[in-house]
Amino acid sequence: MSAIVCGKRSNFFEDLQSSSPSSSSPPQPVSKRIRCSSSSPVRFSPPRSSAAGGSSPSSYFSPNSFPAASFNSPPLDHLICLFPHMDKQLLKLALEECGDDLDSAIRSLNELRLSSVENLVSAASNDAGEVHTEHSNKGNATSNGETASILDPSDAENLSLDNAEWVELFVKEMMSASNIDDAKARASRALEVLEKSIRVRATAEAAQSFQQENIIIKQQLQALIQENMVLKRAVSIQHERQKEFEDRSQELHQLKELVAQYQEQLRTLEVNNYALTMHLKQAQQNNSIPGRFNPDVF
Repeated sequence: MSAIVCGKRSNFFEDLQSSSPSSSSPPQPVSKRIRCSSSSPVRFSPPRSSAAGGSSPSSYFSPNSFPAASFNSPPLDHLICLFPHMDKQLLKLALEECGDDLDSAIRSLNELRLSSVENLVSAASNDAGEVHTEHSNKGNATSNGETASILDPSDAENLSLDNAEWVELFVKEMMSASNIDDAKARASRALEVLEKSIRVRATAEAAQSFQQENIIIKQQLQALIQENMVLKRAVSIQHERQKEFEDRSQELHQLKELVAQYQEQLRTLEVNNYALTMHLKQAQQNNSIPGRFNPDVF
């Protein structure tokens, strides 16, 4: 792609040699060729990026990308320090055409670099458009020309993805977007699917948790019922024992009352017996006939 945008460096050098003072035709200033229209190809070596993925166009103009150079050095060395990716012959010719004016040469080279970056960006956009067109031709295009979404809100209940997989799906959705409106629509659908998936997962987890709690409560209830049955049985046994104890206590009380009555009767009989004994003795003492006589005779 760099060969398409930047052209061949050899062609540029041939043009430079053809425009040298030794030729018969009047030389065209290099500064004019540097400030050429956008229709002419940019002829300088493309910047070599140190990273594997390349550098962004904005990094070409960042102040940190220019190495520090001493202004006491010659103008050509200063240009080489400021534009390390450009060819030294090109820098030398640009400085000569600007009359050894360092500021004019830097301004011209910056314009040249800016036009090159614009061509790179346009070429990259064209390549992306071609890739998108090929992807659409494979059957993933909708009626509006937008690629079909990977995420379907109707399938949210069947999705069980972790965080990394969700991130990958979001990235794929955004990469498949053809414009800003398509990206917004895809983001809205993705968020809707994510919301439904979270709701379904939360509902399933809540139902599972409720079921587990219900099982635990049933087990606890069963244990409480068994304990209640044991307690009822113990209370029934204790009640029977208490009733039996009360009956025996009442019977004992009745027996004690009978014993008291019998003891009273016994004392009464003893008193009566003693009285009769005394009367008998007195009667025997008052008898005028001594000796024992048969009572049947009298």
